[in-house]
Order: sequence, then C-alpha cells, then structure tokens
Amino acid sequence: MTRPSVLFRACSVIVVACAFAGAVVAETPSPSANDAPNAGKSSEGLSPDLFYRLLLGDVALQRGDAAVAARAYLDAAREAHDARIAKRATEIALSSRQRTLAQEAAKLWSSLDAAAERPKQILSALANGGDRDPIETSGDEDLKLRLSRLLADTAVSGGGVGDAFLQINRLFSQQSDKKAVFRLIRELAQPYPSSPEAHFAVALAALNAGADDVAIASTVIQEAEKALELRPDWDRAALLKAEVISKRSPDAAIKYLQEFVDSQPNSKAAVGALAQFYVEQKRYGDAREVMQKLWDEDKSSRDLEFGVATISLQMKDYAEAERLFTDLKDAGYGEPGTVDLYLAQVAEETKRYADAIERYKAVDEGDRAWLAKLRIGALLGKLGKMDEAKRWLNDLPAVTIEQRIQVRQAEAQLLRDAGDVAGAYAMLQKAIDEHPDSPDLIYDLALVAERLDKVDEAEARLTKLVALKPDDAQALNALGYTLVDRTPRTSEGLALIEKAHKLSPSDPFIMDSMGWALFRLGRLDEAETYLKRALAERPDAEIAAHLGEVLWAKGDRDSARALWKAQLDANPDNVVLKETVKRLAP
Repeated sequence: MTRPSVLFRACSVIVVACAFAGAVVAETPSPSANDAPNAGKSSEGLSPDLFYRLLLGDVALQRGDAAVAARAYLDAAREAHDARIAKRATEIALSSRQRTLAQEAAKLWSSLDAAAERPKQILSALANGGDRDPIETSGDEDLKLRLSRLLADTAVSGGGVGDAFLQINRLFSQQSDKKAVFRLIRELAQPYPSSPEAHFAVALAALNAGADDVAIASTVIQEAEKALELRPDWDRAALLKAEVISKRSPDAAIKYLQEFVDSQPNSKAAVGALAQFYVEQKRYGDAREVMQKLWDEDKSSRDLEFGVATISLQMKDYAEAERLFTDLKDAGYGEPGTVDLYLAQVAEETKRYADAIERYKAVDEGDRAWLAKLRIGALLGKLGKMDEAKRWLNDLPAVTIEQRIQVRQAEAQLLRDAGDVAGAYAMLQKAIDEHPDSPDLIYDLALVAERLDKVDEAEARLTKLVALKPDDAQALNALGYTLVDRTPRTSEGLALIEKAHKLSPSDPFIMDSMGWALFRLGRLDEAETYLKRALAERPDAEIAAHLGEVLWAKGDRDSARALWKAQLDANPDNVVLKETVKRLAP
C-alpha cells in the first residue's frame, strides 16, 4: 500500500466543476439589486421564486400569520438583495417577538444598507435580551389551515401550486424539528396528487428530516418516483432519488443515473451528477468520458474544460492535463493562481521541478499560496538544494498551529526524500512533543517508525490514531496494512482493511491493501482481482509491485516481468518495486 504523508495527499485533491447530487436543492440565482421589487409592485420582471415569496408574505400578513410573513419577506430580501424588504422582515419579526428571525433580518438589513442605524440598534438590543425558541410547526393546526388556504387560493388563481411547493421547504429551513416540517408538508400536499412539485416537496422534506431513517428514505424514493411518473424528464427529482440511493449503495445510484441519462441525454444536470458520482467512487475514466461528452456539446464552457482537465490530472494523463490547463490559463480562467497550481502539479508529477517551482511561485493569493510555498520547499530538496530548502521552510510565516504543523511535516518529508529517515523521525518526534494529539503528525511518525523497523511503535501510534478517528478509512487502512505487511497478524489486519474498504470502497490504495492481505492469506485469485482494480484506478509503482508478485506466485511470470518493467521505466527509484524485482526476478 502506498502511504504518502497526509500533507502531500492534499496536493492531489480533485476539483470538478460540474453539477453534483447535492445540488438538487440549489436555489434559483438572485436578481441584481437594481431589479429588486417592493412588496406592492407588479410581478412583471420578477422571478417566479421572488414573486411567490412576496405574495406569500402579503397573504400571510393579511391573515395575521406574522411568523410565515416574516420568513417569506426575509427570503425575498435575500434573493433581491433589497434593504427595504429586509427592513419589512425585521419589523414584522420584532412585532411578533420572533427574536432569532429578527436577528437574521436585521443583520441582512445592515449588510445591505451600511448607513442605516436602525438595524444596528435592533441587533444591539437583541444581543442584550433573552433567547426565544423559533416558531413551532408540530401540532400547529392553525398554521396548517392558513397554509392550506394559501395553497388553495394559489390554485384557484390559475397559476397552479407548483411554484409554491417548490419554495415551501425553504420557508421552514430554519426550523429545528425537521420531522414536524415533513409531516406538515406531507399533509399540505395530500390534496394535490397530480402535482409533481407537491410530491417533490414531500420527498425533499423527508430527506431533510433524515434519510438515514429507513422508513423516511423509502418515502423520499417513493415521492420522487411519483414526481417522475408525472414529469419523466425532471432531473431535480431524479437527482433527489439518486442522492438517497447513494447513501445505501453508490453503485446503485450510479446505475440509476446511467439509466436516467440514457432516457434523458440532454439533461446536463443529470450528466454532471453522474460524473460527480464517478469521481467520488474514483472511477476517473468514466467521469472523464461523461465530462468530455458534456464539453463536446458546449465547447464554450470553460467550467467543463476545467472538469476534464482535473480528471485527466487525476488519471495521470499529464500531457492532456497540461494542454487543457495551459489553454485555461491563456483564457484567464478562474481565480488568480488556481490554474497555476494545477500546472505546477503537472510539472512536479513529470519531474520538471524547476518549472514546477516557477509555477508555484505564481500562486500568491489565498490558501493555495500557502500550499504552493510548502511545495516549493519540497522541490528545492528534490533538486538537491537542501540548505536552500531548509532556509525556505524556516522562513515561512507559519501563523496558525495547523501551519506550524505543516511546516514540520514538510521539513520531515524533505529529510525522508533525501534518504535521512532517522533525521525525519527526530524532526517528527520533536513536533509531536509539541502537538501530541495531531492526527497528521501521528500518521507521519508512524510511517517513519515503520521505515526504521520500529514496528511496535508504528502499531502503537496508528492504534492511537484509530482511537482518535475511529471512522477514518485511511487510519484503519494504515494500521491494517502494517499488521499484514510487518506482523504475522494478517487476519487481524485484514479485518481493519475490510472496515476501511466499506467506508471507502473505491479507494485504490485500500483495494491494494485488500489484495496484499488476501495474497498473504494464500487467496491468490481474490488478491489478483483487487490489485487489478486498484492499478486500473491508480497506476502506482507499489500497487504494480504487489500485483506482479501475485502473478508471479500464480505462475504467470511473463506478465509479472512485463508489468514490473513498465513501472520501473516510469518509477526507477521506487524502493518497494526495486526490492520486489530484486527478490523475485534478479
């Protein structure tokens, strides 16, 4: 199992600019402040969402339901960026003694009109007052009756209830009792069985109430399916259904989305969501194919080009990644430094360290700049400029505890890369004395301890890490692999790796650990399956070393030699690969 430092694993995080399953609840984009209406203005020129919120506020206020009115006006103010509507929401919330809502509205009012003194006075007064609970929905028959009448009036007006149901979950977004909200919306939707939006609203309310509950999850799927029966091409309902399915089985969610995309090939939201599911499962080849298809249909989209580029980088298709990122940089895409960071990664991965340093130096803003500075130190070391690298890292302005830890990790990695494992151990030992419960330092020190044959210490530290982070797949995998590779407790290690695999079923390094453990137990066919999957997902020298050893043990020595030769050509300095070849095929 390849186990890089936690700090440097962060450098390969993929950012895909595409729609994803969680985007199903995304709101309609806000109009500009210049288009902001007041409550009595005609609906001409307003978005349906904004008009509905203002209408809801007006009707609720006329019927004496200040709670619903204040929330509706606050939502409208957020969308329109209009201080007048925020003021109205604040006044209504204050008059009905809704302290939490009044605070939200006053903060928004103040942010939209910095010169206004009134919202500041209100916030000061509320800060000195007692807390009040938000309005309750559970068992409030009066509220249910008012909303039922509002929906009926909307239906009679000829506009239908669709827009109302699409907004109703947002109306109760601040309520803590999500199950009460779900029950209320389900009852409100009952008179409208032919409205796909009503079924969608129930499904979304159920999801918000907790899709981990089996019965509620079943309701989400059932209601989403009813919405799709009425409106088969509705990707929002399809994405909602896929999101719930994924909690039980990501593979089943992918299969469902594949079928939906086959039936609705023009749904960019569904295609984008499918690509994101592939990425989450580390099926990068499938993800790129989907993203490429989207981009082929809209070559003007730089976001889609960026998605294809980042996936190409993850797949180690460096030539394609560099071509696309260079094109994006020439087009001025993204925030300053974003594309430079990716281009630097490409140069680093292809061992053009001087080019990588120059590209990292171009990243001089935000969190990316800090990561770039750390990488510059590492690359100076790779160029043999150890003294310069140490000075560079020592001079970094590490302000936070996290940054100080990261500098220590970088210094230790510098020593490891130079072959000074004992020096790295001493550096990390000193750092962990200062920060004894840092998971990242514990992980790194365990790796170095293992390299120094301090197996008992490595096990002890990884055991502590698992205690600190019991559901962390990487921690479980590291401990399990150590037991498999360095002790006779293979079955015990396999149990930990299996737990990690359940938490992260498509992680190629965990699949590698599974294959290695099964090989150690003599289960060669199963080991080969896992290792081939791992290598397909992540072309890595150590995974190749393990797969070659399994093939060698099965008698397929020509395939083993061919695999090792290809990997040695690309990774001539990999210690595990070199040791494996020397031991088995000198």
